[in-house]
Amino acid sequence: MGKLTGDEIAAAGLTGWTNLLGGLQTRIATKDFAAGLALVDAIGAAAEAADHHPDLDLRYTHVAVRLRSHDVGAITDRDVRMARRITEIAAAAGLVTDRAAVARLEFALDTPAQGRVAPFWATVLGFERAANDDIVDPYDALPTVWFQESGGAEPRQRWHPDLWIDPDEVQPRIAAALAAGGTLVSDAEAPSFWVLADAEGNQVCLCTSQDRPSKD
Repeated sequence: MGKLTGDEIAAAGLTGWTNLLGGLQTRIATKDFAAGLALVDAIGAAAEAADHHPDLDLRYTHVAVRLRSHDVGAITDRDVRMARRITEIAAAAGLVTDRAAVARLEFALDTPAQGRVAPFWATVLGFERAANDDIVDPYDALPTVWFQESGGAEPRQRWHPDLWIDPDEVQPRIAAALAAGGTLVSDAEAPSFWVLADAEGNQVCLCTSQDRPSKD
């Protein structure tokens, strides 16, 4: 089963779902924990019937869902079909899928010495080395760390977060960040990502799945 490109995923027209870092994500608000548990049970039954394995996060007032074909390492038609089924299950319970509030966080370390520092960070965080040289939480509970080659001149920023959000949320988030005292450092790579900074120059990237190769 082949990986879907960003354009193919967008063309599927999924309601309430967004593509973040190679996974389809949504959040479904529930009135209480019991309603969330019932939703998880229903999704679980449908997933078993489809031989799918979604990542589910049950909280008091919502259920977060992430779909990714683990054997392929990307979004496939299987995930699109499961997303449609979950949307139907939610609707039958009087609930809706919502993409606005979901996000995916990772951290980048700007360094000229990835080979020397990556083993330390993998060890201290209890992470594993991925095929692309990122270091990842084997339980997918903590943000991935990746390494961006930089010069060694000081002063330099070493760490920065990359926040992946739905494309429709980017401009409102930028406007809110600027109102909170931030600055827009660069939009040269938009719509893939925008670079913002706080009042002291600490940077963050707002990232989307747009204008990227299929692996993202």
